[in-house]
Amino acid sequence: MRSIAIITGATAGIGRATAKILARHNFDVVITGRRSEHLLSLVKEIRSGTEADVLPLSFDIRDPEAVAAAMKGLSGKWAQVGLLVNNAGLAVGLNPVHQGVVDDWERMIDTNIKGLLYITRLVSPGMVERGEGHIINIGSIAGKEVYESGNVYNATKFAVDGLTQAMRLDLVDFGIKVTAIHPGAVETEFSTVRFKGNREKADQVYEGFTPLSAEDVAEAILFAVTRPPHVNIDDMLIMATAQGRTRKIVRRNPE
Repeated sequence: MRSIAIITGATAGIGRATAKILARHNFDVVITGRRSEHLLSLVKEIRSGTEADVLPLSFDIRDPEAVAAAMKGLSGKWAQVGLLVNNAGLAVGLNPVHQGVVDDWERMIDTNIKGLLYITRLVSPGMVERGEGHIINIGSIAGKEVYESGNVYNATKFAVDGLTQAMRLDLVDFGIKVTAIHPGAVETEFSTVRFKGNREKADQVYEGFTPLSAEDVAEAILFAVTRPPHVNIDDMLIMATAQGRTRKIVRRNPE
């Protein structure tokens, strides 16, 4: 019997790669995100390449009513969620705090913290009732160490780290696993969003070294969810070989 996994932010990057790898490894997947056309293309890819069933749900994770409607609409096997991957998140802007843009702050707080809480609150009671389940929160190296002009993004990812530790304590009595996975530099849409569509600046982030790929992080997620029942991966930090700290990256000139 295939397990049911929900992956938030599945329209691109880590979320998309995670949905694909789980679909190849005995999971039927619920994929969520705001861009319905990206979800539909992922549905086609999963159905054509795997035996998995897939259910796309298009909504904004920042909207508690939309999240509630989507989760309460799950029925049959889809309501038996065994794995929740809280991947939806973003960084917007790179301003020092005294020049910060309040709208950017709210987008990050509403997505990275509140969205994670909204969906976890709705999915976790079923896990508690069944006495099994796994929640994976995607954090960041930015939730382990701060850097200049990271301020609010740092704060949201520190919050994800703290929430994960608290969830672990709250849910351990019910046999539920909780994991935090913290990637370093991953070449996805992340920097394009942070620089508000400026591809030139985004591309410069990854110049001169080999960053992590979305698939690298998805493989780490797969590792965490395929451990034996008595094993929980509490915390995992994944960095590119060339990245020693957030801003310590060895960049080589191309040959």
